[in-house]
Amino acid sequence: MAKITGFMEYKRVKQPYRPVRERLKDWHQVMAPWPVEPLKEQAARCMDCGIPFCHQGCPLGNLIPDWNDLVYRDQWLAAIERLHETNNFPEFTGTLCPAPCEGACVLGINDDPVTIKAVEISIIDKAWENGWVKPMPPEIKTGKKVAVIGSGPAGLAAAQQLCRAGHDVTVFERDDRIGGLLRYGIPEFKMEKRVLDRRLDQMRAEGVIFETNSHVGVNVSVDDLRKEFDALILTGGACARRDLPIPGRELKGVHQAMDYLPLQNRRCEGDEIPDDQFISAEGKHVVIIGGGDTGADCLGTVHRQGAKSVTSLEIMPRPPETRSPNNPWPEWPFIFRTTSAHEEGGERLYSVSTKKFIGDENGNLKELEIVKVEMQREAGRVIFNEIRGSNFTIPCELVLLAMGFTGAEKEGMLEQLGVAINERGNVWRDENWMTNVPGVFTAGDMQHGQSLIVWAISEGRSAARGVDEYLMGSSDLPALL
Repeated sequence: MAKITGFMEYKRVKQPYRPVRERLKDWHQVMAPWPVEPLKEQAARCMDCGIPFCHQGCPLGNLIPDWNDLVYRDQWLAAIERLHETNNFPEFTGTLCPAPCEGACVLGINDDPVTIKAVEISIIDKAWENGWVKPMPPEIKTGKKVAVIGSGPAGLAAAQQLCRAGHDVTVFERDDRIGGLLRYGIPEFKMEKRVLDRRLDQMRAEGVIFETNSHVGVNVSVDDLRKEFDALILTGGACARRDLPIPGRELKGVHQAMDYLPLQNRRCEGDEIPDDQFISAEGKHVVIIGGGDTGADCLGTVHRQGAKSVTSLEIMPRPPETRSPNNPWPEWPFIFRTTSAHEEGGERLYSVSTKKFIGDENGNLKELEIVKVEMQREAGRVIFNEIRGSNFTIPCELVLLAMGFTGAEKEGMLEQLGVAINERGNVWRDENWMTNVPGVFTAGDMQHGQSLIVWAISEGRSAARGVDEYLMGSSDLPALL
């Protein structure tokens, strides 16, 4: 542990952020780096809890008390070595993960939990600054070839693990750049793409081959991949978007969040996108339907584009400020949270449902009809009943649907491979991460359903072990799940 009395001497301090007025003028990272001494005090709050429930809260099984202690003692090189034992990409999780480990922190029973996520990102930042993150190519090659289909966090984690185990790994990505949602879903202000690119450079130096504009099942033959590679891993994510089929859905100005966000990311990458193909919030009344991470990503983006007003709609009730009695520690705390995007402005409406998109004579969106709802539970199911007479309208010229995803896209690759789909609409797998098709494995949202980046990396690592064992008869890669 770090300092024996640290948790009594120091209070939790919030992650530093750049001032709102400053950050709204650019697309750079909104978080500011921690000064070393205050961060060491935060690491010192990690207590001798006996059983570190943070391990259970983290799908990667990160050795959190170990590297908290090392940071407190100024042993940064040892800290990154310990962190990399369980996490291929701590700069991704330290930036993007909602930190379920903090929700499970023992100190959180009667105090604010340790700032685990802040310590994690600071460790990897210092490692990059000091040149400690180096390629780790395999010493021995196996002669086996593996295709990873999808280059999000699950695919990248699986690819790096398998490459380091000595296999020849090729990652196929249907977009023009590698990264999946890390590239085109996460806004630049949340994670600058240089952070992704430097890790990809490391993987290339280790021997991973990346193939872009390669849509398996469309312009890349499934049969050819089966012949060329000894194993396949499907890590294409849960890309089937949830829609809102209500009157007026066809109006101009109603867009899916994942049609909107990639366009701005492409502009940040330097791509020239004609104005008639670009979706902009500039000077418009904007409504975001969905209160999750994607909704917050849209919120921060429309702020920077210069929206006239922004309203976020959520069908669920407003969460409580503190844990409710039926949400005890160490469960994930369902409490009211304010992201950096919410700090930048906009209104949030809870317990509401959209009834109708209303347009003008030219087919352009101009208003939303909304109704208030009450949440009830009946026979274990959650239902939302409309409150009679509570309908109202708000001006709106741009709607962004950020309502999540319903599972993997079935057409194309999955149908051609003949993989089984489970009752939740995801790709079925066995305990070794293999589908019903021999030699074809899966990991991440494609088999899990829409989830957290930390789950994706964990599952990519676990699937890599399954593939390695399938190809070689045994594996020294870590088994996480």
